[in-house]
Parts: sequence; structure tokens; C-alpha cells
Amino acid sequence: MPYTTQGPVVDEETVAVPPSDAAQEEIVPTLSKNKLKKIRRDQAWEEGREKRKEVRKIRNKERKERKRAAADHDVPSQSPQGKRKAKDDAGSQVAKKPKHFKTIQLPISFVIDCGFDDLMLDGERKSLASQITRSYSDNCRAPFRSCLFVSSFGGHLKERYDTVLSGNHRNWKGIRFLEGDFEEAAHQADELMKGDSGGKLAGAFRQIESTHPAEPDAEPGEVVYLTSDSPDTLTELKPYSTYIIGGIVDKNRHKGICYKRAMDRGMKTAKLPIGNYMEMTSRFVLATNHVVEIMLRWLQLRDWAMAFLQVIPKRKGGNLKNGVGILSKSSTASTHEDEANDGPFEGKHTEREIRDTGHPEVFDNNTAAKGTGAEEQQPP
Repeated sequence: MPYTTQGPVVDEETVAVPPSDAAQEEIVPTLSKNKLKKIRRDQAWEEGREKRKEVRKIRNKERKERKRAAADHDVPSQSPQGKRKAKDDAGSQVAKKPKHFKTIQLPISFVIDCGFDDLMLDGERKSLASQITRSYSDNCRAPFRSCLFVSSFGGHLKERYDTVLSGNHRNWKGIRFLEGDFEEAAHQADELMKGDSGGKLAGAFRQIESTHPAEPDAEPGEVVYLTSDSPDTLTELKPYSTYIIGGIVDKNRHKGICYKRAMDRGMKTAKLPIGNYMEMTSRFVLATNHVVEIMLRWLQLRDWAMAFLQVIPKRKGGNLKNGVGILSKSSTASTHEDEANDGPFEGKHTEREIRDTGHPEVFDNNTAAKGTGAEEQQPP
């Protein structure tokens, strides 16, 4: 190679020129066919939102017209008595709206710990969002409701609520979304339960002789992280206490993560007494919304066996153990008739329904059953 005083002479044609920034930006990783199908499906769903609203309006209008025509067709005469009878008959044919049951706030808090965002896949985050939605709806409609918190609310989960679900969670009542972790949520829950809006001793707590937690001789509430890996079993729920539920859907990839998370913080742990009452053909691991609903049932019935039977999905094959009895409805819920009506939980609603309506309480159980089911998750 020839040399000059400046150094070796380099042939410009042989120099490898690095790609420009623009060229580097054009290099896009190839997406799989399943990923492309998913993206197209989500785009098509978003584009059809306005059309679905119009279709619902048309169907509602046609339904009202059919009911009006049926009422006019059944009018026997034009006399005032005949019109009144026809009106009564038509009213009886119209489906009655679900009864709004009176709910009572109890001094107890449930915290859904969502600090596992980076451990879940996109589909699992969707399932968790659906479970949180159902938990909120169940709590709103429960005869005896809790103070509900969602901690570590951020990352992809928050992004999904803000974008796909249009930020409708900001209008929800009786629930608090916090960026802080479950310890901060437990502290805020303790302050809330001590306040005027913290609730009263009713339902399962009706016969408990307890002083206000702010008084010097009062027994302090407890903070318990619920996980199926805990060696301790929960026997009852206590007033002025906070129960933390792991908000993670991972198909059992991260075994024991909730228990380890609680132990690292030096927090008390416990598991639901499923094994004391039920014989299961699958693992004692439930979805977040199922754990919330079981505890809400216990607050109404004060009976674990009945709560498990009413909530645990049949696909898990749960049956009562031999010798386990159930308190009769007359001796449990009926004793609280003067406080709250013994009504069903009607809060089975999914993300897709809220995406178009803005609130989970506008759909009935049959509609909600068509949505995506809540996936089973790692502890609770």
C-alpha cells in the first residue's frame, strides 16, 4: 500500500460507510403472523366502536316500539278501566330493572397489589385488568362492601386503562388507584377506616364488641398479605384490618412470588381456608376477583363453606368435605335484613363492555358471561 506524508493512501471505493440514522430507523423487527392478526383485530375493534353504539341505539328503539305495539294490541276497550288494565298488563310484561340493593360500608380494606407489571405478558395484563374491573363491580353491589384499593398502579396496566378503556376508571366510586406500593395503600386504608367514612360494624361484624381504633384501649387491626404459599390459615376477617391480594396472572410461572414479596417486607401472611372446607381437583389458586368475592360473601354470611360454594368455579371441581356443614340462609343473611337486603352479586363485567359504556354496572350477568373469563393466577 503506498504511503504519503499524511499516512497510507486509502481507496475510497473500498471504505465501508456505516448506515445513516435514517437507514437504521428503517430496520424494523419482523412481527409474527399471530402478532399481526392481533394488531389487526384490535384495530378493527376500535374502528367499529361508533358503529356498535348506533346498532345498540337502533335495537333499543325497536325493542321499545315492539313493547308499545304489544301493549296497544292488547287493549280490550277504550274505557278508563280497560286502558288501566291494559297498562298494568303491559307493565307486567316489561322486564323489570334489577333491584338496587342497599349497601353498607364496613371498616375493612382490600388492596390489590399490581406491582408485577413487568412479569406478565400482554394477554395476562388484559386478564388482570378484567379481574380488577370485576372486583370493583362486585364490591359496589355487595350488601356489605369494603374499602377497595389498587396499589402500584402504573406501567402497561395503567396505560391500558388510560387508552383502551378510555380512562373510565377515574369516574369509579369507592375505589382508590395509587402509584405507591401495598404498604402505602395499607397506611392510607388504616387512616380511612379510622375516619368518619370508614364504615360501621354490621353484617359479619354485627355482634363483635369492638371499640373505635382511635381509642387508646382499642385492639389494632392487622395487615395480612393473602397467598396460597403461606403456612398460616385465615380463620376469620377482622374489622379495621387490611387484606392484600396479589394482582398477577402468570400461569404459575413465578411460584411463590407473592409470599416472598410479603416476607421481604416482614409482613404477616395467610391463606384462605379452602383446604379446611373443600376437596379440590385442582390447585388452591384463585383469580383476584374470586378472592375478593369470597371475602365479600363471608362479610355477608360469616360462613366460609357457603362462600366457597357460591364463588369457586365449578371447573375447579370443588366439593365440601365430609362432615363440613353449612349455616342455613335463615340463620345468616336473614339476621341482617334490617341492615341490608340479601341480594345477589351482579358485577360480572369485562374490559370490552366498559370500553364502550364507561361503567361496569350497565350490563347483566348474561351479557358479562360472554366476555373474556378471568384467568387463574399465582397467589393469592
